Formats: sequence, C-alpha cells, structure tokens
Amino acid sequence: MTPSRAIRFLAIFLVLASTVGCDQATKHFARTQLSQSNSTLPGGFVELTLAENPGAFLSLGASLPEAARGGLLTVGVSLGLSLLLAYLMHNSRLHWLAFLGLALVWAGGISNLIDRFVRHGLVTDFILLRAGPLHTGIFNVADLAIVFGLILLFASLQMRQPSTCG
Repeated sequence: MTPSRAIRFLAIFLVLASTVGCDQATKHFARTQLSQSNSTLPGGFVELTLAENPGAFLSLGASLPEAARGGLLTVGVSLGLSLLLAYLMHNSRLHWLAFLGLALVWAGGISNLIDRFVRHGLVTDFILLRAGPLHTGIFNVADLAIVFGLILLFASLQMRQPSTCG
C-alpha cells in the first residue's frame, strides 16, 4: 500500500514543523544563553558552545569567497531542497523508512537554510560531544535530523537488499 499524496504532504509538514520548531528554539536558546559562557552538561559528554558557522556541515566551504559560498550554500541548497521536496511528494513508491529519512534530511536542510537567510549566511551551531580526547565538530539539532535521516535512508536500503548469506 502506498500513501496518498495528502498523507505524504501531512507527514512532510509534521516532520518539518517538529524539526524546524525544535531546531530554531534550541538555536535561539544558544544565541541568548551561551553568548556569555559555555556549558558542560553533567558527565562531561555534552558541551554547549556557541558558534556561528558560515560553512556547511563541519564548516565545509567556510573558506570559500563570500559570493561563492552564498551561491553554493544558499542558492544551490535551495534548489537541491526544492528537488528533494518534489521527489518526496511525487514518488508514491518510496518505502516509508526511506520517505521518513529523506523528509528528515529535507526538514533539517530547510531549518539550516532559514538561518542562512535570516542570519546573513551564518548557521548557529552549539552542540559538541566529547568522549575523552575524542570529540565531534560543533553542530545543531537540524544537523542531527539530517544525520538521523541518512541513517534511516541507509537502513531502508539495507532492508531492501537480498540476503547474500546461504
């Protein structure tokens, strides 16, 4: 059974509203509460530190000239997200797990794009994970949605692969 266009639209809207709402609320908190100091949560695994990122994931592209960065990360991403939305709306044969994964990628991308438009090309990042000497780059809730969406998409692809074990 494939979901109707109305069901797909409703699902995309719910994923968008929850992702953007959560992401923008936490970014607002970070900008207002972390501008004075960093915070490490109990256990030391999560550190909250404010960073305004001109680049993409892990500051990729941050060193590009401003015009190129704006073209790629604003215009290019806008076009890519528009195509992804069209794909989500028109592909009724997409497995539900792949659909949810791509919807999360799209919603996370939209939330970061909102930052780019409203914050003059910058995206607010504020979460850092540490485990001893190992640590992540600084990221945000939208980035988490994108990564989780890609994991769901990968899981969906793995579920559809025929087993090679005899």
